[in-house]
Amino acid sequence: MIIPFGSSNKFYYPFYRPGLFFHQKNKHMQRHIISHVAIWLLSVIMIIFGLQHFINPRGMINYVPPFIPGGIIWVYFAGAAFILSAISFLLDKWVKLAAYLLASLLFIFVLTIHLPNYLSAGSVDMQQAALVNILKDSAIAAFALHIAGSAHHQKMVY
Repeated sequence: MIIPFGSSNKFYYPFYRPGLFFHQKNKHMQRHIISHVAIWLLSVIMIIFGLQHFINPRGMINYVPPFIPGGIIWVYFAGAAFILSAISFLLDKWVKLAAYLLASLLFIFVLTIHLPNYLSAGSVDMQQAALVNILKDSAIAAFALHIAGSAHHQKMVY
């Protein structure tokens, strides 16, 4: 009998050694499954955010800064961008581009909408709501950057 790779004499199966061949492949596949589930969950959330921009655009127009012309068009644009990025993630097409664009859009929201709202909030409640929006959009943008950075390793089309 051959004792492969210096394993103990408990098993003589050639692929027993942990981290070799099958064992390592299963860990690798599990990591990809968990990543894909997280991306699909983000996609569902982004679709819901996008639909809210189309269902209630008048309620969201207050978030468009007054120095940006176009008004309600930007609400529809943001809703479409959220939905299109989610579709890109779900279909595994142009993932890297969609993730970078989504992260850019969310960081623009943080700098032009949520941060000014936080700095000019009249009450503590308004300041806390603005801070939650800063943290939410920053976290989603960071996750989008992670998706863009790992798109090649996860065999996502870009």
